[in-house]
This record gives sequence, structure tokens and C-alpha cells, in this order.
Amino acid sequence: MQAFEPTFPLGVALSGGADSTALLALCATKWPGQVVALHVNHGLQAAAALFEQHCQRLSTQFHVPLRTYQADAKSALGQSPEEAARIARYKALEALAQAEYAQTAIKSIAVAQHADDQVETLLLALGRGAGLAGISAMPAQWQRGDIQFYRPLLRVAGADIRAWLDKHVVDFVEDPTNSDPQFTRNRIRAQILPALQTVFPQFRDTFARSAAHAAQAQDLLNAVASEDFAIVCRPPDTAPSISGLQAMPYARLANVLRFWLRCSYQVIPSTAQLHELIDQVNACTTRGHSIHIKVGSGFVRRRGKVLDWYNP
Repeated sequence: MQAFEPTFPLGVALSGGADSTALLALCATKWPGQVVALHVNHGLQAAAALFEQHCQRLSTQFHVPLRTYQADAKSALGQSPEEAARIARYKALEALAQAEYAQTAIKSIAVAQHADDQVETLLLALGRGAGLAGISAMPAQWQRGDIQFYRPLLRVAGADIRAWLDKHVVDFVEDPTNSDPQFTRNRIRAQILPALQTVFPQFRDTFARSAAHAAQAQDLLNAVASEDFAIVCRPPDTAPSISGLQAMPYARLANVLRFWLRCSYQVIPSTAQLHELIDQVNACTTRGHSIHIKVGSGFVRRRGKVLDWYNP
């Protein structure tokens, strides 16, 4: 487990599977009396109640309190079940961290993604043609609202985690969806990771370095975008001016538009949507020229001299 310095009490996201069970055991041993287990019941499987019961037994075994949350993880139209579950999970963790019945709000949460998960995330990003933000994969530390999140197992292989659990005789549950071949991530785990192990035995470390390089480059792009956004978005406007955008070279224009949509609306445009938006911005040379382009779940439109995004 990588060293990290959380604010206590520390919440540990606990599904009952091998990875989160090992993380809870390690954290509870290192910081006795300072750890709270957080279990999100997505209600998507028949075994969900059994998972929650197992987490209750684990919390008793490791002498940590357990907070549980019944999440609504139903996917919306056009949304994958995995994405819906991920969004619901983090909303639930935030709710558990700030539970009204708790005396102390949790400001730090550890989650159990490991080195194999990191490689799978990188390969999925490459498979969909993602840019630097995508191939940066998962950060070891990040913040959502007032909560600092940590992934202390990102440099640990999944097999090593299970070997540690076997050695210390710690029980865990198996999620049947982890072997379901309908999920691309599972096919990567079953078919591609063994091949990578044969050809590139150190692939977990080298892929992690590539993701770190991409993250560093993305940080630089974000810094440039922040400076450019200050130029094209002058008070009292809170949206980028069309004339300011038109004065930018293509790469910086694309960069600042991504930055604006992501930071202001949590929207990630597709490559096709971004290209169309840039073409429309550059073509907008008359007062009557309108812009109305589908981006994410809403639309970018012209509003006078600036751009606007709205979700009808």
C-alpha cells in the first residue's frame, strides 16, 4: 500500500470484494480506531443483500463502524450501466461521509482500485481514442467537494492482493459480474492482461509511468487553458466571447473550449462535437449567425457575443 496521509476519521469504501477487504484490513490495522467502513448497496444484483451482510461481518472483525447506503444506480437513456453505477457510488460515498447521524464528517476516503484496474482503464481509454485526460487514467489522489479521495493500491497487482488475503486468512466475496464477458473491462482482464504479462512482464509499472506522463502534460494544458479562458471571458461575462475565441489558433481554441465545458458544466465533448463547434465559432462573422450544437447531454448556443451551454 502506498503511503498517504489522510485526515481522520478515514472512510474506506467497502464492497466486500477482495480489493476493498484488503484495503480495509490494512487501514484498520495501521490506524486503529480511526477508520470507518462505507458500503454502497447498488441493488443491481440478487446477491446485494449478501454483500452488505458480509461487510457487516468484516466491520465487526476489524473493529470498525460501518455506514451503509442504498443507492439508485439505474442508468439513464444513453448511459452505460457501469457509468451510472460509478456516479451513484461516489454520490453515495459523499452522502455517507457527511451523514447527519455521525458526530464527525469524513474528509478522507480511500478506494481500492489497484494496478490491474489502472491498466484496464488506460486500455479502455486508448480503445475509444481518448486524449491526454483519458490516458492519464486514474489519479492516486483527487478531491470532490470537501472530500479528499485516495487510491493507495494503484501500484499493487490484483494477484498480490489476493495472495495477501490468503496468507492472512481473510474472507471476501466474489462479485459474479467480474467474470461476465459482456463487459469490456472483464474481457481485457481475462484475455489481454495475460498476454501483456507474457510480452511485457513489467507492464503495470511502465503503463503507470505513461499515464503519469500524460497526466503531467494534461496539467500543463489545463494551466494554458485557464490563462486563455481569462482572456476570452472578461467580467461581467462568465462565458467565452466569440471574437476572443476566433483570435486563437486551432489547438488553443480546442483546449479552452474543452476547459470551459468541463469546468463550468462537467461536460466532455466528443471529437466530432468539438470539431463542429470550432467550425461554427470560426464561421460566426455576422450578427444573425446562430450556433446551436449538441454537446454532451445539452447544447452549445450563441447568446449575443458569447457562447452558452444549456440542458433543456
